[in-house]
Amino acid sequence: MQEYDRIKNVQSAGAMAASVLPPIAAWLAARSIARGLPAPVVDCGGYRVDVNSADEVQRWVFPTVTEDLAALARSISRPAYMVKACAAPEELRAALPNGWQIHAPGYFMAGPDLPHARPACPPSYTVETNCTGAVTEVLVLSANGELAASGYAAETEHIFIYDRIVTAPEHQRRGLGRLLMATLRDAKRGASTPERLVATEEGRALYEALGWRTLSAFSTGSIAA
Repeated sequence: MQEYDRIKNVQSAGAMAASVLPPIAAWLAARSIARGLPAPVVDCGGYRVDVNSADEVQRWVFPTVTEDLAALARSISRPAYMVKACAAPEELRAALPNGWQIHAPGYFMAGPDLPHARPACPPSYTVETNCTGAVTEVLVLSANGELAASGYAAETEHIFIYDRIVTAPEHQRRGLGRLLMATLRDAKRGASTPERLVATEEGRALYEALGWRTLSAFSTGSIAA
């Protein structure tokens, strides 16, 4: 990636946390905790996380599509650098140079004011909950010990987020998604802490059935590999 010649307002994670965070920035900070990633920093008018994985080197998340986002995209010359925004796919596409691709759509969602009661665990399944610091992991196991569903949550002073909610295809439509969400929520300490997640198109239907509402589209662009 070329050096972006107008890097703006680079702050430490501590400085970022001390300010009033936009909801998407608070979500990103908690997501980094849930995944063991470095804390985000304010960079190029958005929020950057240094992922440093084989598939993703860095990601920037923006509350809206801005000229700073467009300038950043013009400075990127390689795949695996992700630019994300709370915007419709076509709005992000219009801000990106030629050669960029738009990924599958996502949705930034807010939890219900009155969450559903925790359902009973279906017969032949067991639930395991593991808490490490601010992170909670929930595993749902089948009778033979196979991982049927799993999910994570992380809580900060600003937000409670759900992450990587997955049900194996052969175990879907048995209420395991609802069970996962309710079990993760049981770990929440702050009664008034807002709940947020980013959903896929497929996952959005489950969350809407649980009373979640969409705050905005959440779109991703990168240079095609």
